[in-house]
Amino acid sequence: MHSCNAGPFRFSPGQHSSRESCFKKFAYRRKLSGMPCTEADLRRALENEEFYPVFQPMVEIRTGQLAGFEVLARWNCQGQEISPEVFVPAIEYAGLISPMTQVLTRKVFACAALQQSRALLSLNISARQLLDPDMPRRVERLASEFQFPLHRLTLELTESALLDNLDRAAAVAHDLKSLGCRLALDDFGTGYSSLRHVHALPLDEIKVDRSFVESMAVRRESRAIVASVVGLGQGLKLLTVAEGVETQEQAEMLFWMGCDLGQGWFYGHPVPADELPDLLDRRIWPLAVSVQPIEGASHISLEAIAPHRMAQLQAIYDGAPVGLCFLNQEMRYVSLNRRLAEMNGAPVAAHIGRTVEDVIPEVFAQVEPYIRRALAGEPMSGVEFKKPGVGKDGADQILVGSYRPVRESNGDVVGVSAAITDMTLYKRTEQALLESETHFRHMLQLGPHVPWVVNAQGGVVEASSRWEEITGQPVPAALGDGWMRMLHPDDIAPTRAAIDASLKSGHPIDIEYRVRDLKGAWRRMRSRGSPRFGDEGHVQGIYGVVEDIEEHRKMSEELQRCHAELRAALNSAPMGMILADGSDGAITLVNRRAQQIFGTGAFPGQKFTQYLRMQVRDVDGQLLKLEKYPLAKVIQHGQPTEPRTYLLRQPDGIMAQIVISARPIYSDAGELIGGMMVVREPGLPDDKEAEEMSTLYEG
Repeated sequence: MHSCNAGPFRFSPGQHSSRESCFKKFAYRRKLSGMPCTEADLRRALENEEFYPVFQPMVEIRTGQLAGFEVLARWNCQGQEISPEVFVPAIEYAGLISPMTQVLTRKVFACAALQQSRALLSLNISARQLLDPDMPRRVERLASEFQFPLHRLTLELTESALLDNLDRAAAVAHDLKSLGCRLALDDFGTGYSSLRHVHALPLDEIKVDRSFVESMAVRRESRAIVASVVGLGQGLKLLTVAEGVETQEQAEMLFWMGCDLGQGWFYGHPVPADELPDLLDRRIWPLAVSVQPIEGASHISLEAIAPHRMAQLQAIYDGAPVGLCFLNQEMRYVSLNRRLAEMNGAPVAAHIGRTVEDVIPEVFAQVEPYIRRALAGEPMSGVEFKKPGVGKDGADQILVGSYRPVRESNGDVVGVSAAITDMTLYKRTEQALLESETHFRHMLQLGPHVPWVVNAQGGVVEASSRWEEITGQPVPAALGDGWMRMLHPDDIAPTRAAIDASLKSGHPIDIEYRVRDLKGAWRRMRSRGSPRFGDEGHVQGIYGVVEDIEEHRKMSEELQRCHAELRAALNSAPMGMILADGSDGAITLVNRRAQQIFGTGAFPGQKFTQYLRMQVRDVDGQLLKLEKYPLAKVIQHGQPTEPRTYLLRQPDGIMAQIVISARPIYSDAGELIGGMMVVREPGLPDDKEAEEMSTLYEG
């Protein structure tokens, strides 16, 4: 707490003899300014509460979130600010450091803004305080008086404070730890026995000295030291704090090294207590992350520019189409790419240092057993798990993970590398195809056709159960060439030849053959199929269907017989008869008498617009317009026309009278399906026979 802006002022080993000179230097400066400089003056300053705390923000490097404040001491002497570098050594020399710490701690604990927040506080304690066995009780009494939770308090110990009596200092440190206080080793790396202190004390944090942080952007040695200290903290599961962070470049390097907290002017200057509410309400703090590779680096080596190497690896990771990460033994994210961050729905920086359970709690139970098995040395692949309800339509996201142990040179597992693939679209497509195939198969089973598949050798490899329903032969017995045992002997060779020709030429197949049915009768079947080609254009098989056409053939033959009878009947009639289709008016039949009357003016296939070729005239000798033709009226309006006399020029040029009538033809459902025009000579009495013929046609 007795620190300057950039950090506390410290005596290094061997400086005990210089304390007196520091106090003399302080007194000399005060005399020069005409102010008192005695110990009594310092005591009076304590009594008048001229010492006050200021607060410097400490920010999470990976998230840019405020973590807490380090408390620093300031002295306002009669309106003049005295530097901590001047008054702190004097206070220590005079033996007043504990009273000053007591005064400042009371002011800190009494601060209303801090009592209403969860911010952590970090205070420095001197060597004399750390060797004082009553120190823990004083801290406890102050915290109890102001109801301040001690788990929010971190006490920073300097390495120089541990040199006089490490055992005694360790005992006091354990007492403070038992109260719930956190302990930090300040200015790590500047003392003589840093590793011994880390091993002997119940530490929670180590703080990287500002001298290394300030120079690490320009000195390889500083970068290597900072990276080593951060790595040591991670290995010992200690929080790492970097002091003196002043630039974006320094913050970014610390981010890629995995440092937890940063403090310095990059994040904010120390502020008095009345400005704390604004800082506590602040939501946006400087972010360290910039994953672009460092540009303009002229001298790159693994030791010198570890952050640069990490940035390059990050750029490679970010180009991968799958999620990639490295987890340490505590299942904390050490590094990951943007694709995985997108899958998890959080920024890259929000992952670093956090556990898998913290980041994706909804799926942790599914993947934890496999990660632990990988940490035990067992590679795990094809691990499928689901993130419930994260899709746009509220559907589950389906992921597949691979977890592999990462080992040190001695074979010890130090973590797990994970690769995560989003299989949601693939699985949905696979499921849709499976459902589609199932539905298609069901439809085929219900249909009248028998689907089949022939391989490149001409053998059946798949067929529908409809084959068994028709022939009685089980499907397994029909595979290969077994189905041909059900064919008529005369049809086996032509059928085999047609299949071989299709496989060789790649042309579709369309053949008919007879098979024996359940009653032992021969039924005519029609088989059609199309070849399927491979990537190189070779026929890999034929896909097709077999259709039972026995009933169709019988109906077709019966229909042809009826048509023949109808045509014979129409040709025997004494009057001309013309039939037309109801859909487009095309003429479908012209009997013998109508051909004699109209010659080439009427013929099957004649279109509606070609009726004018009949050359029919009214009684005045004028050619009829298309819409006046009786057959046209029937097709267009569906109404019969009464017999009426018209004129028609004979081949010898003489006009002859003819009587024309027409009537529509309807189906049993009442649908207009055609029309009939009857042409007779005036001597015939009526159209009774023609009416009978049209009735026969409707039948």
